[in-house]
Amino acid sequence: MHDSDDAVIRSADEADYETVDAAEGVEKGVLIDASDGAPTFAIRRFTIAPGGEIPEHTNEVEHEQYVLQGEYTVGIEEEEYTVTAGDSLFIPAGAVHWYHNDGDETGAFVCAVPNGDDEIELVE
Repeated sequence: MHDSDDAVIRSADEADYETVDAAEGVEKGVLIDASDGAPTFAIRRFTIAPGGEIPEHTNEVEHEQYVLQGEYTVGIEEEEYTVTAGDSLFIPAGAVHWYHNDGDETGAFVCAVPNGDDEIELVE
């Protein structure tokens, strides 16, 4: 635990990645969050392997995302978008969304969320 007055610098190899249970071929690494003393936002890095997907779901909180690499499809409500490195996304809290990587390169993005409950609810 860090004091909120302490700056934190974390190298890429210090982030712990875990597989996302509800998804296929997806890993999530928490880069900075409340446990580092960040008072407002957490940033995470996700990777989506070729053929990987995150099924339709909603979250309690908004998402701001920045695509780092690859090309993949994001569905938000009734719309589908093809995103590539350099693209930015805003996904409102409660919006149904999903991801699918049809390409042959791993997709990766950074996702910023407000600290607190980021509960995922799968859409049946």
